[in-house]
Amino acid sequence: MRNNTLLVKEILSQIDTAIETIKYRFEPVTSVDYFLDTPEGQEKLDSICMLFIAIGEGLKKIDSLTNRELLAKHDTIDWRSIKGLRDIHSHHYFDVNAEAIYGVCSENIDELHEAVKKILREWPPQANL
Repeated sequence: MRNNTLLVKEILSQIDTAIETIKYRFEPVTSVDYFLDTPEGQEKLDSICMLFIAIGEGLKKIDSLTNRELLAKHDTIDWRSIKGLRDIHSHHYFDVNAEAIYGVCSENIDELHEAVKKILREWPPQANL
């Protein structure tokens, strides 16, 4: 269990860094049109989508390592949708909805970031030390 504990902590740290990167890359984006109408915006969209793939993959791994218990304890976040976003980007890339990505980045990323930081502060539970 000790190795899983360290691995979960590492994955959480990677997710935290990915979210910080998304927030940084999203700063110049003022509308969904920026994603669609400019080459720079299209690059931002592509790079943000890749980070969401990594986040979703990391969350799936955390679920596997913790028998789906860790994320379930933090039910203010719709983890299933975040993992689903990863599936869409990975398997149906040409179906990426720029408006949905814009919405997540402008409305939900801070809440997700706070939840991940809270889990990081609380992990590992004292029982696992």
